[in-house]
Amino acid sequence: MLDRCLSGVLAVETKASTAAAAAAELASVLPASGLAAVLVFVSPCYDPQRFAAEMTARFTGTPVFGCTTAGEIALNGWDENSVVALAFSAADFEVTAHSISGLSNFRIEDHRTIGAEIRQGFFRHGGNADGERCFGLLLIDGMCQREEVVLAAIHAALGPMPLVGGSAADGLRFERSWVYFGGRAHTDAAVLLVFKTSLPFLIFSCDTCEPCTEKMVVTEADPDRRTVSELNAEPAAAEYSRMAGIAGGELDVTAFASHPVLVRIGDTYYTRSIRRVDADGTLHFASAIDKGLVFTVATLRDPVHPTSDLFAQIQEEIGEVSLYIGFESVQRRMGVEHQCDRDMSELYRAHRVFGCNTYGELYGPMHINGTLTGVAIGSTRAT
Repeated sequence: MLDRCLSGVLAVETKASTAAAAAAELASVLPASGLAAVLVFVSPCYDPQRFAAEMTARFTGTPVFGCTTAGEIALNGWDENSVVALAFSAADFEVTAHSISGLSNFRIEDHRTIGAEIRQGFFRHGGNADGERCFGLLLIDGMCQREEVVLAAIHAALGPMPLVGGSAADGLRFERSWVYFGGRAHTDAAVLLVFKTSLPFLIFSCDTCEPCTEKMVVTEADPDRRTVSELNAEPAAAEYSRMAGIAGGELDVTAFASHPVLVRIGDTYYTRSIRRVDADGTLHFASAIDKGLVFTVATLRDPVHPTSDLFAQIQEEIGEVSLYIGFESVQRRMGVEHQCDRDMSELYRAHRVFGCNTYGELYGPMHINGTLTGVAIGSTRAT
């Protein structure tokens, strides 16, 4: 359950059967004082409001933030039906939080107001205009379908500050996800955490999809609902199945995870994950789509070696890594889980990766899918 503390971050996992028991177990091993914040990744098997109340009662002097998941990245790699908690020492971290509620009504014109509030709160707590020694971490309701506009507002407010995060999940139900802040669990909300630290850090993103030659053009879509009803002027589900080479089988989350589609922005390809299909063949996506968008069919590469290479590159850049906070697409996990679950879990265990599986990943100003995205925190304080 308990991981050793390196450079002021303590990682804890519990698989207790109830929300109250889980909170009690976390409180029994985490320090009672001297923490800047506790970050939790919580399986949807726990009652969200009960868990929030139990954590608030036990951590009276420490703010608790977090989100629900579609699986956890824990002490021994991929896990589920658990809570992963990261406790940040006040000796190494300062944490400033800004919450945003009512995301269903959030519009582009709200950018300036939200941006000004974030900047004022950040500078009031000693932030630097260039984000030096700071990084942002955003947790957002994964069912709100407002990630892009919220990210735009935050990116405008924080400027060059590194920013990562994830869309809270609800297992594979896609019904209701929760974000924890202010002593409660919230839907239709987000919380931005700004970490200021003397430790080296680096944000990262790793995509293991390989583009093929087959293309599909979105010829009918509803951007507000993130749905596509026609591809290449044909019913979307049937055309997707044909182009992706899915013969006969049911279109479900496993099929979507195993047969991703990409969009090209500049010279880079980004995954657009499909969540579900309606009876009429309409496809529901996890991130922004629009009419005229060109999808490229993709294949999945074995993620073990690319991810291992990424970890090696990060260590070369910032030295010994204390831990990685990771937000991994549930589609990425499902697409390869049956092939290399032991290898991935061992890789994550060996490199001390902690986090959760998400409905979407946040990287700088981008809301993306199909990746492992996060922040690596070094173990040697800057002088």
